[in-house]
Amino acid sequence: MGGSRQRPGGRPESVGGVRVALGLISGVVAIALVAVLVDRFVLGAEWWQVRHTVTAEPVTPQREVGPPPGPLAVSWEHTTRTHHGSVAGYDGVAYAVAQGQVVTASGRGIEVRDARTGAGRWSYRRSGWTMLGWASTGSRLFGYFERDGDRGERLIIAFDALSGGLLWRREGLRPAAVSRTTLQWPAGSDVLFTTDDERRTLFGVSAVTGNRVWRLPLPRGCRLFEGGARPSAGREDLAALALDCPGKERHSRLLAVEPGKGAVRWDRRLGSKESPEVSMLDGVTLASDGTALRAFDGDGEQFGVWTGDGVCGDTMCPGVLRSDRLVIVYHPDGAKRGETRMEAVRVPSGKVEWRRESPAYAALAEAGGRVFALRPRLSGRLLPAAVDIVSPGDGGTTTAPAPISMNPDLPGPRPWLAAAGGLLYAAVPQAAPRPDGAARLVALRGGLAGTGPAELGGVPEADWPDACALLEKPDLVAARAAGHVAEPAAATAGPVRLPRPVSCRYEPREEEEDGDADAGSGEDPDGEEPERTEPATPRPTGPEPTGPEPPVSEPPVSESAASEPAASSTAEPEPTGPPRPTGTESAGSKSPTADPGEGGDTGRTVGGFTVSVRWVARTDHEASQMLDALQATQAKARKRRDIGADEAYEIGPAAGMIALRVGRYVVVVEADRPPGVAARLARSVAYRLHNPS
Repeated sequence: MGGSRQRPGGRPESVGGVRVALGLISGVVAIALVAVLVDRFVLGAEWWQVRHTVTAEPVTPQREVGPPPGPLAVSWEHTTRTHHGSVAGYDGVAYAVAQGQVVTASGRGIEVRDARTGAGRWSYRRSGWTMLGWASTGSRLFGYFERDGDRGERLIIAFDALSGGLLWRREGLRPAAVSRTTLQWPAGSDVLFTTDDERRTLFGVSAVTGNRVWRLPLPRGCRLFEGGARPSAGREDLAALALDCPGKERHSRLLAVEPGKGAVRWDRRLGSKESPEVSMLDGVTLASDGTALRAFDGDGEQFGVWTGDGVCGDTMCPGVLRSDRLVIVYHPDGAKRGETRMEAVRVPSGKVEWRRESPAYAALAEAGGRVFALRPRLSGRLLPAAVDIVSPGDGGTTTAPAPISMNPDLPGPRPWLAAAGGLLYAAVPQAAPRPDGAARLVALRGGLAGTGPAELGGVPEADWPDACALLEKPDLVAARAAGHVAEPAAATAGPVRLPRPVSCRYEPREEEEDGDADAGSGEDPDGEEPERTEPATPRPTGPEPTGPEPPVSEPPVSESAASEPAASSTAEPEPTGPPRPTGTESAGSKSPTADPGEGGDTGRTVGGFTVSVRWVARTDHEASQMLDALQATQAKARKRRDIGADEAYEIGPAAGMIALRVGRYVVVVEADRPPGVAARLARSVAYRLHNPS
């Protein structure tokens, strides 16, 4: 008789094995189920990874008008930190003004504020995701998100533009031609442009439902550029997208598509194989491809072309359209480095109505029949940025300082400008908060006129001190620079010429230099030739040398420090307040005491140094704002509390530059060598400003 083996207790062994196997399978299934549930309801849950605020507050639309000519004041401001996500290149910050709101788009998400007050209205962020694009059409706004570390997991979310309410979300959709500069992709007529993974087909997606409404294959062999500075642009009735196309020679093309129908309105070949930068105005399309800037009218006819590989520099040429007149800023082909021109071209004839030399405007905006132009410097020797109000009819210009500071060489978000509701909105890159920097958005309104010219913010010219009088003979003796020769330099702001030198460069006498090279640059930060002024009063430098004076030179505020490593201050802290006079000075001419051991050996030869009055504000508070704006644009800036000024910063990787404020005055002291001499001189300057003679 046969039978199965029995385990102790009489249970068949085969039955026990089956139960063990079933138990193992059940355990595996349970673990897998738990993992799926955790991923879906915990890791992928909205409740912990999404920060979404909405609003029910109404908003007042704004008229299309900017501030009047004259001084400008800050109405409100906000700083957005740069977000470095997992996808390189998409770390910009972009802005738009519409429907009484200011939209801020960055890798962190969307933030919407009241355009009049700056108060927050609604926002959306996703933890573990980066927003790589945004679009708007009608009353809807859209964000495109990718999960960090997994570009295949994509999400487009639609919001009500006024309340921030969630309308719909779709997974897997890929937007067409997102700009790395503005993070925007085209949309219009309640349709979003999307594409496939190969970027060879365009799709129209309804902004109302999120469903696909049309399909458009691109020309044979062509595909959308993968990213780019600005590979596309759009308005409500038309979008322009750059295509990378084959042929005898690979080339780029510009395709204009009507978003409502998905129909091609026109198709034009460009002159380069590189991804162009595309900009669209109301009726004009601009494309810059590294060989030329081309302007097309509404039918795709080219009515303007500006040739040259540097015509737009590293960015898109600023341009606005007013009354069928295109106002454009560009670098003429073959012109000397830094030369910039502004001109007005009639659309569609292409006739040039006027042109003039202009500053290197960073951004343009148009509102109320005026063109607003943002320039990095009011003057090459002065600190604030400036806004020119340009008449589009004849190019006539009025200038006003802007209470912001710009560093044109600072990497990060590109400058931006818009006007609405009697305000001017300007965004500029900052190095602070460090280390990644930020974009600073400032809403500017018309300020008080003051008793002085508008070009100086209403401050009378007589309020500006003589830069060469901020150091007296005892100060130079204490700094071991008694034999240095003063070289004054003047400055102008628009048509206003300041009556006293705003900068004073001190150089050792030739017999004392011992072959050392001159450290002066010979140019100011805007590439203008330095202006010379004859001393109005004797300078505390001893007798002047005979013969022609050397050329005036003023080193700019050190923007090369943006890429240098941080360095701590080399000075020992001292008590704040006005420096103490020495007991060895002549009566009636007291000078602060300098620590002979600060920053190095005082026995070393003192090189050239510069004292510059960078700004005189109407109030102490406005001067403090200007100094803060300056230090925020510098990658290395440390507060100094031992200078004796109201505020002071050490700028750059070494102690060679001190920016200080005393009352309404903002002054910069720059010294070549040795380390620490700039701080000693800055103490003397602060003392003289506190105790004017």
